[in-house]
Amino acid sequence: MIPTEPIWRSYIAETTQPIFSPKQCQMVIDKGMSLKSEDAKVGMGRKPGGGYDPDKRITTISWIPFKDMPEMYRDIEKTMLQANNNHFGFEGMQLTEPGQFTHYLTGGFYEWHMDNDVLGKHQPPVRKISMTLLLSDPSTFEGGELEFMSKGKTAKLEQGQAMFFASWLQHRVKPVIRGERSSLVMWFGGPSFT
Repeated sequence: MIPTEPIWRSYIAETTQPIFSPKQCQMVIDKGMSLKSEDAKVGMGRKPGGGYDPDKRITTISWIPFKDMPEMYRDIEKTMLQANNNHFGFEGMQLTEPGQFTHYLTGGFYEWHMDNDVLGKHQPPVRKISMTLLLSDPSTFEGGELEFMSKGKTAKLEQGQAMFFASWLQHRVKPVIRGERSSLVMWFGGPSFT
């Protein structure tokens, strides 16, 4: 079967409206905050599990088990598949990793990075699509914007809105200058590109 290219091919796709209500966002925040958190690491390719580097990333993370929020995972996977069909056109896409709850305090940030393993040592499945879903009400913090290097695009998300993008795009989370920012980060993968 020959895959068909989406008519509106792009590598960044923002949902047109929030996919989670404020109540659903708070449920994810509550779950993320109830789990064991850790200082986020960087550099999976340098050593197993990466390393803590406060010059590149300051945030805490926790991992939400699939069994704890199955409806959330079902809704997100459905939205990702729609985004893939409409924008990306990648084959064999599926939910492959648990969601990462990220919590940035004032001063927290994540410097320029990609979400896939350039050397391919930790894949397959190959990370092809990444997602950031804003859980916080944007009126409760300043800064913390998701920014893309190659497109010069800065995401201005509403609470519950998501941005899907190709995992190889360089992106960053700019420093939070007031308040706290919580988001749900996920990755979706499939077979290697041929």
